[in-house]
Amino acid sequence: MKTTFPRLAALTRRLRRDDRGLALIEFAFSLPVLLVLCMSGLECANLALAHMRVSQVAMLVADNAARVRTSIDEADVNEIMTGAELSTNSLALKANGRIFLSDLEPNGLTGANEGQYIRWQRCWGSGSFTSSYGVANNGKTDASMKFGMGPGTTADKKVKAASSTAVMFVEVAYNYQPLITNTIFGAKVIRYTSAFNVRERTDQAIKNAGGLATSATAACS
Repeated sequence: MKTTFPRLAALTRRLRRDDRGLALIEFAFSLPVLLVLCMSGLECANLALAHMRVSQVAMLVADNAARVRTSIDEADVNEIMTGAELSTNSLALKANGRIFLSDLEPNGLTGANEGQYIRWQRCWGSGSFTSSYGVANNGKTDASMKFGMGPGTTADKKVKAASSTAVMFVEVAYNYQPLITNTIFGAKVIRYTSAFNVRERTDQAIKNAGGLATSATAACS
């Protein structure tokens, strides 16, 4: 009995001085924090990448539509949207977003009704979005689109087509798909616009030389 207590006391002192498992314990305490930081960093990078890609596809569609010379056809629009799909496979933009391609022109009226109008508009994607800036024929008979298309309410914030030409205005809306979870940043809708003036196109009306059915075109519905 007399030797038990000294042995127990010695064991206690050795345990108190033993720090071999200290690093493991510290790691166990810090691991949840590290995981949260890593997940947040990955999600932040994924969100930034999604913004960049949506912005790029808006520019891609507007630029490609503006490059079509002489006149533009439904088949041309289909090819442009196919290009958009191929460039956004990683985003699944077709399932989670929508692209609006609008032909913006002067409405040809004078006086109080002078302004811009959307001659035609085509859409692509299954996302449940509507255009923030108008639909086909808006502004055709009045000055409701006096300053053109785009964010804001004043002329300096909007895009306007010059006389005898047109602007290809594109709006892309996308329901952000998180890499890990929506808990970090919440549900987000990413929207970007882009506009390019048409080049060497003299006929701005959209054609359908191939006689494509409406279901085979990018008609908005």
